[in-house]
Amino acid sequence: MLTRNCLLLFLWILVDEGSVSSLRPPSPALGRSRVAREHARGLVGPMRNGAAGFQRVKRGWVWNQFFVLEEYMGSDPQYVGKLHTDLDGGHSAVKYTLSGDGAGSIFTIDQTTGDIHALRSLDREAKPYYTLRAQAVDIDTNRPLEPESEFVIKVQDINDNEPKFLEGPYTATVPEMSPVGTYVTQVTATDADDPTYGNSARVVYSILHGQPYFSVDPKTGVIKTALPNMDREVKEQYQVLIQAKDMGGQLGGLAGTTTINISLSDVNDNPPRFSKSECFFHLRVPESSSVGSAVGRIKAHDLDVGRNAEVEYTIVPGDGGAMFGITTNEHNQEGIIILKRPLDYESKKAYTFKVDASNAHLDPRYQSFGAFKDTATVKINVLDVDEPPVFNKPSYVMDVYEDTPAGTIIGAVTAQDLDASSGPVRYSIDWKSDMDSYFDIDPVEGTISTNELLDRESIARHNISIVATKLNSPVLTSRVAVTVNVLDINEFPPELASPHETFVCENAKMGQVIQTFGAKDEDLPTAGQRFSFKSPKDDMKNKNFTIRDFGNNTAGIVTKRNGFRRRLQEIYFLPVVIDDNGYPPKSSTGTLTVRVCGCESNGSLLTCSAEAIFLPVGLSTGALVAILLCIVILLVIVVLYVGLRRQKKKETLMSSKEDIRDNVIHYDDEGGGEEDTHAFDMGTLRNPKVVKENLFRRDVKPEMRRGPRPPVSQDSADIRDFINQRLKEHDVDNAAPPYDSLATYAYEGDGSVAESLSSIDTLAVDVEEDYDYLDDWGPRFKTLAGIFGEQSETQSDSTTTENTH
Repeated sequence: MLTRNCLLLFLWILVDEGSVSSLRPPSPALGRSRVAREHARGLVGPMRNGAAGFQRVKRGWVWNQFFVLEEYMGSDPQYVGKLHTDLDGGHSAVKYTLSGDGAGSIFTIDQTTGDIHALRSLDREAKPYYTLRAQAVDIDTNRPLEPESEFVIKVQDINDNEPKFLEGPYTATVPEMSPVGTYVTQVTATDADDPTYGNSARVVYSILHGQPYFSVDPKTGVIKTALPNMDREVKEQYQVLIQAKDMGGQLGGLAGTTTINISLSDVNDNPPRFSKSECFFHLRVPESSSVGSAVGRIKAHDLDVGRNAEVEYTIVPGDGGAMFGITTNEHNQEGIIILKRPLDYESKKAYTFKVDASNAHLDPRYQSFGAFKDTATVKINVLDVDEPPVFNKPSYVMDVYEDTPAGTIIGAVTAQDLDASSGPVRYSIDWKSDMDSYFDIDPVEGTISTNELLDRESIARHNISIVATKLNSPVLTSRVAVTVNVLDINEFPPELASPHETFVCENAKMGQVIQTFGAKDEDLPTAGQRFSFKSPKDDMKNKNFTIRDFGNNTAGIVTKRNGFRRRLQEIYFLPVVIDDNGYPPKSSTGTLTVRVCGCESNGSLLTCSAEAIFLPVGLSTGALVAILLCIVILLVIVVLYVGLRRQKKKETLMSSKEDIRDNVIHYDDEGGGEEDTHAFDMGTLRNPKVVKENLFRRDVKPEMRRGPRPPVSQDSADIRDFINQRLKEHDVDNAAPPYDSLATYAYEGDGSVAESLSSIDTLAVDVEEDYDYLDDWGPRFKTLAGIFGEQSETQSDSTTTENTH
C-alpha cells in the first residue's frame, strides 16, 4: 500500500510540473500498450498563417490510462489526472471536453486547466474501469484543434471483500475405518477483489473446529481424514468449521467460514450377536398350533446398519430340524420359528435345537476380526390343549337327484375327539348356511337327509356348514363345508335335430341312404348324451323305407326297393322312434317327410312338384351346350352386322354406277395460283408416297447407303442440280430440321413439252380445239387424252346432226 501511494504522489508531482500533458490509448492495429511519449506520431490541424491546407503538429498525450482508488472516503472530489495539449500556450484559448463512461456524472474535467476529478466513491467490483474520450477545441470558434483521443481510468482495487463460500453449508460422507488421508470433500471460497493486484484475492484455508479427525489443504480446500479407524458405532456425525482468509492468510486479511457436516458410512465390521440373557430361548407352544404358523421369535443384534445388518438364521440339524423351520423378518431382522408338522402332546412334550445367526453379506476386509456368526439354544415345550373335534375330511361333496322324496339320506359326515379323554360328538347344521331348511342331519350319526323336494332349475347347488361339538365341552366346536349338487333328472324327451323333410330320386336303388339325421335333448348335460333310433313296431312292414342306427347319435333313411314314381305317390311319411340314456329314460316319435323327385343318372335333383321343398338344382350338360350355342350364334350375328356397316362406309367413287368422268372436278374460275389451297391440295403433286417410304427416327442419324441410282433423264438435269444444291445447304446448316423431316422444293422445272395447260392465254373460247397432241405427251397424260378425245367426238357428232337438220 505504501509503495502504491508513493507512486501516485510522484505522478501527481509530474503532472503539476507540466511534464505530463495528455493520455493516448494504444492503436488497435498494433495491439499493445504504449507507455512512453509518442515522438513520431503527429496531428493534423489548421494552419496558423490562414492559408488553405493543414500542417502536422506534435501530440502531447503521454499516458494511456489513469488510476483512481476505489471506496474513496474524502470530503473533496478525488483528483484523477490532468489533460494538456502542446497547442495550449497558456492564454486560455483552448477548452478541454470529456465524454464517455461516466463523463459528467462520475468524472468531471476543468475546461481550462484539463484537471479530471472523480465526483463520488467508486466500486471496482461493480465496474473495474471506465473508457472516456477527451478533445481540445478552440474556445472561441469551438473547432477541434486535434482529433478526439480515448483513454482508460482504472479503479484500483483495495481489500474490501472477504472470501465467501457460495455452496455452504456442506455435507459429506466417508466410510468408517478409513485410513488416514482418505478424501472426504472439497470446499471453495471466492473473493470478489482483483486477483491480479496484490494479495487481496489470494485465499488460504484452515480448519477451526474438527481436529484431530480431519484436515484441510490450505491451497485447494480438500478435506481428508486425519485419524485412523474412526468407528461409526462409537461416533457417527462430525461437524467441521473451515475458514478461508485472503491476503495469503496474513494479519489484516478478511476471512469467511463455512460448516461441513461429515457422516461416517457403515461397513460390515460387526458380526450378529445374541445377548447373554438371550442365548437360551424357552418357548411354549400349544399342541393345537396349525402347521405353517409362527410359534416363536428370537433375535440377534448387529451394530451395523442397513444391508450390513441383515441376519440369516439356520436351524442346526438335530432334534427339531424336521418339526420346525426359521425365517428372517426383513423389517426388524428377527428370526421367526415356523411349525412344519402338527404337534401332539400325547406323542412328544418337548423339543430342543440350536439356531445359528450369521451376516448375509460379508466384507472380506474384516473377516480377520473373527467368525461373523453366533449360536443360541431354543427349547420348545408342547402344551396340552383340550381340542375341538376334528372331521376326517376337510370338506364334503354330495349328489342328489332333483324331486327326490323328503327324508332320503344323501350322505354322512364324521368327526372325532383326539384328546386323551375322548368324548362323544354331536352334529348340527348351521342355520345361517341353510336358511330354507332343505336338509336335516342326525345329531349322533351325522347322516344328512333331504327335508323337502329339490328343484335343479331353481337351485343347482347347496352349500351348508356342519358343526361338530364335544358333548363334555360344548364350547369346543369345529365346522366343515358340505356341497350338495342337485342332479338333473330326464324330464324332456329327445326330438329330431335336422329338418323333417327330404327327397328321394325316382331312379333310387335299394339299400341307398338318402338322408342322415340326428336328435337333440333339452336336458343337461348335453355332453355324454346317447340317442338310439328305430322304426315303430307297427311300421316294420313298410316296404319303401327303413331306419338304420349308425351308433354315433345319428341315423339314416334307407330305401327298401328300386325306383319310385311321382305319378303313383309323391309324398311318403316315415315315423322314427328316438330313445335317450337319461334317468329315467325318455322316448319320442318323430315323422320324416320324403318327397319323390326327378333326378339325373348321377343323382342330381332336376325337379319336384310345386309343393316340394327348395333344394339346389344343377343344370344338365345338354342345357349348358344349348345355352353356349345360342351365345355363339348371337356373337356371329353381331360381328357380321358390324362388318357390313364398316363396308358401306368404305365405298369409293369407283363403285358408283356413274361414269368415271363424272368425278372430274371442273373449275370455272382462274384460281389464285399456287397460294390457292382451298380448291385443290397442291401437296398431292409432291409425291407423298416417296416421302413416307424414306422416314427415319429423329434420334438416329441415317446411314449413307450407296446403291444403284435410278437413271435420270437428260431432261431433269436442272432439277437434279437444284436438289443437290439444297441438300448441301442443309447438310452444313446447324439449324436444319431433324433427319426424318421432309424438305419440300417447290421447283417447277425448266418447262414441259405440254406447255401451259391454263386457259388464260386462250384467245377464242368457242374455237374447237384438237386434243390429239395429248397422245404425244407420254403415258402420264393417257387418261387425260382419252377424256378429251371422247369430248371431241361428241362435239363432232352434235355438229353433224345440226348440219343435217
